[in-house]
This record gives sequence, C-alpha cells and structure tokens, in this order.
Amino acid sequence: MIKELKNLTALRTRLINAKKQLKSSWQEGEGFLDKASQKKIQQCCLCSLKDLDQDLVKVGKELDQLIASDKELNRLFNLITSVEGIGAVTAREVLITTNEFKDFNEAKKYACYAGVAPFQHQPGTSIRGKSRVSHLANKTVKTLLHMSALSAIRNCEELRNYYQRKVAEGKNKMAVINAVRNKLILRIFAVVRKNQKYKKTMYISLHKS
Repeated sequence: MIKELKNLTALRTRLINAKKQLKSSWQEGEGFLDKASQKKIQQCCLCSLKDLDQDLVKVGKELDQLIASDKELNRLFNLITSVEGIGAVTAREVLITTNEFKDFNEAKKYACYAGVAPFQHQPGTSIRGKSRVSHLANKTVKTLLHMSALSAIRNCEELRNYYQRKVAEGKNKMAVINAVRNKLILRIFAVVRKNQKYKKTMYISLHKS
C-alpha cells in the first residue's frame, strides 16, 4: 500500500512540475514574440493545462480512495491531519517516509531526517559554532513542513502567538519557523503514539518552550 501511495504521489508531483514548465514556456514568450505567435502558444498551453488539471483530479481521487481502502493508512492519515497546519499532501509524505511509522518511531529522529532538528556545528576540535540544521535532509519533507508551519502560524492561535512572541524577543524569523516545524513533528508523533486526534489541552507539555 505504501509503495502504491508513493507511486501515485510521485505521479502527482510530475504532473504539477509539467504544469509549471508549461506556464513558464508560455510566460517566457511575453515581450519577445508577436501577438499572433503568443496567442497560439497560449491556446496550446491552455489546452494542455486543462488536461493536466483533469489528470491531477483523477490522481487525487485515486490517492483518497487508496487511503480510505486501508484501515491502518486511514487511521494514521486522520490522526496526522488532525494537527493544525498539516494538510493531505504533507500527511501522505509523512506516511511514505516513515513507512507508516515503522521506520521512524521517535519525533527527534524524524526531525533530523527532515532537516528540522538543529545540531551543534563544530568546525574544529575545540571551537563550537552556531547550531545549524543538516543539509543532508529530505528536502521534499522539509519544504512541506515549511509550508505547514506557515499555515499553522496563520491559522493556529497558539503557534501564531508563539511565533510573534519569539520574533518580538529578537529571534531570527527562520529560526522561529524551524521551531514551529519541530513542534508540528512532535504533535504528529504524539497523536500517533496516543492514537488520539490532536487537542491543544492534551499536549501542553510539548510546547512550553
């Protein structure tokens, strides 16, 4: 089931990239081509974009049906998406990369894998540098968690207040966003471990810092 989920997710990504490429080829001609040529390219692109949109809808339905058809996948998906800021795309990627939480069962390990957990950079044997995040991370997961963190900051009062408070204290904005990403990972693993959908009062201890 995870393999099929991975294949469908990869297909969805390829379709989205194809849309981006088409839009780029259309826009690149603006200001360089005559109006007739530009209109012809635009019409061709619009037809192709329409077909790609239809394919994306089909793949989306296939993904929904696949998750709904498997009891364990459906259970985990519903738990993950109960966390504010975590949407279907991020939840599917978490399911794939954790192998239904069989390969990762600790939030800290997954945070390292996603390039979210900071580590102490040591350029020499005695000099300790600033804490950084790993560049050897799964960049897809990291990007999705970044988007999820931004969504959570916009829509979750608790995390929005946290973000604003830390920024007001002089903290670097990207560092605070990274902290929010880490909090989201903690929440995801907490709901899976407890087998309960996310409720703010259940996990206050996770977010005191």
